[in-house]
Amino acid sequence: MGRNFTPQEDLALLIEAARIAGPIALRYWKRDPQVWDKPGDEGPVTEADYAVNDALSAHLRGARPGYGWLSEESTDDPARLDCSHVFILDPIDGTRAFIAGEDSFSHSLAVARDGVVTAGVVFLPALDRMFAATCDGPATLNGSAIACSPREALEGATFLTPAVNLKPDLWPGGVPPISRSFRPSVAYRLALVGQGRFDGMLSFRNAWEWDIAAGSLVAERAGARVTDRHGHAIRYNSPTARTQGLIASNTALHSALMTRL
Repeated sequence: MGRNFTPQEDLALLIEAARIAGPIALRYWKRDPQVWDKPGDEGPVTEADYAVNDALSAHLRGARPGYGWLSEESTDDPARLDCSHVFILDPIDGTRAFIAGEDSFSHSLAVARDGVVTAGVVFLPALDRMFAATCDGPATLNGSAIACSPREALEGATFLTPAVNLKPDLWPGGVPPISRSFRPSVAYRLALVGQGRFDGMLSFRNAWEWDIAAGSLVAERAGARVTDRHGHAIRYNSPTARTQGLIASNTALHSALMTRL
């Protein structure tokens, strides 16, 4: 049995790991990395994803050998379900953007304790933006506190979401009168909500925990409400590692969306 680490200590480790991962990813970025298609139409993966995953595994698991491990690029080990603490991460979130040479890909790294995220970072190495939070501290961007949008009116609110999520048949109460934008990285979308650059984000597709664990904590600690598409709180380190959709915005806008759903 090792000693118990505080969320602040875990956050410091995650930031350190993200700083290690960034240069590794950038060595492959815009340099035509080798790409494979994952089975089951789960999208592409590159040699950079695997290189970053290997480095993160060595650094994080070496520092916290008693923590479980849940990564998009590692074979899932059910032993994580018996761990009170678990790393939940996506080595490169927004792989398609990475392959295209866009700068909005991120490293999404989190620690969850008994199903609740206690520390998380979303780091965009090409932009040098480090979003970070603990469960008992503020959300920050490069060390400065951030806050979500205070907007109360749904009409004209800016939301990050794929166009498919605004089909009329999904909204019994009427399609929300929002302005739509998009970013490839789900983790970055959540961080942008926390920063207040957008009023919210939503997705009706089942979301992988490694895409949302870190970003959801950043958004929540910035004042947003983050739930699944049914309005339920999200528990992490689940057997399926998936949640039923995702909605993140301030309380007023979240309630307005739920009314239309």
